[in-house]
Amino acid sequence: RRLDRGMTGTPPKITAMDVARRAGVSQSAVSRVFTPGASASKATVEKVRAAAEALGYRPDPLARAMITGSTRIIGLVVAYLENQFYPLAIERLSHALQARGYHILVFMAENATDKVAEVVRDLIDYRVDGIITASVSMSNDLTARLSAEGIPVVNFNRGQDDPRLTDVTSDNIVGGRRATEFLIAGGHQRIAHVMGWQGSSTGRDRAEGFRQAMAAAGMDPFAMVDGMYSRDPAAAVTREMSAGPRRPDAIFVGNDHMAFAVMDELRFGLGLRVPADVSVVGYDDVPMASWPAYDLTTIRQPLNRMVQATVEAILGMIDGTHVIQKTRIDGPLMVRHSARKPKGYIP
Repeated sequence: RRLDRGMTGTPPKITAMDVARRAGVSQSAVSRVFTPGASASKATVEKVRAAAEALGYRPDPLARAMITGSTRIIGLVVAYLENQFYPLAIERLSHALQARGYHILVFMAENATDKVAEVVRDLIDYRVDGIITASVSMSNDLTARLSAEGIPVVNFNRGQDDPRLTDVTSDNIVGGRRATEFLIAGGHQRIAHVMGWQGSSTGRDRAEGFRQAMAAAGMDPFAMVDGMYSRDPAAAVTREMSAGPRRPDAIFVGNDHMAFAVMDELRFGLGLRVPADVSVVGYDDVPMASWPAYDLTTIRQPLNRMVQATVEAILGMIDGTHVIQKTRIDGPLMVRHSARKPKGYIP
């Protein structure tokens, strides 16, 4: 049909009915073609998309949300992005959700109750279908409010005791124990742990794995200090631990982001050799860990499996098929050259 311009010079909005007429199909067929997961024959899809392209039609997601009650948007709440693990995780979560017809809306929120509560209010206003939190703790009050609103929540790389929440993490206790056992097997006697933030389950669990391995070997930790998952505090505690005549000969660091700071401080601040003077093991296996500048031995977070489990959980909760659960996925130790290898070690 001829598209006459109105008094404002703006062409009238192309509707699904216009596309249906041009394609020779019903309006419901047009709707099915542009609804992720809906069924339509290949011939119908080709006719509808050709008609839509010719007319310049784009489906209105807000109108569809009004009809279906679903925005097909998942809110992703992230505490910080300095850790190289999270930009990678966000990218893979976004791709995995897009493949299922969903998009993410990213919000930043510090780990403070009032900040998280403010973000949650915004997400409720945006009528997201679900929320994934990455390194953000939910209070019981917020959990109850989201439950009342019917908005499912999945914690990614963070666990909570709240039985109403689904968590997906690596097996942090096992990982912390594995990293420490590797250092013990390497003959180290003065093993320290620069812990992740002890307000987080990941930091506490990795520290618990460290304690278990040391106790099983009949050894006392040289030191256990909270590095707050941040570069500057991690570098500062490394200087403090190494200031006296007796310093650690190995350090297990709660994540790679801090481990890079620890290695930089040991080598360039204190003039020590890694691993000849001090061995370092991290946790995450971000891409930088394999760079020749660090060549970091570290526990690999099984990111692809964690993303898959998170996406299946949140979408299952949306369609009512998922049972709340705590998922812990084991990750391997990636042995490189920042830590002394045990005698006779064979990868």
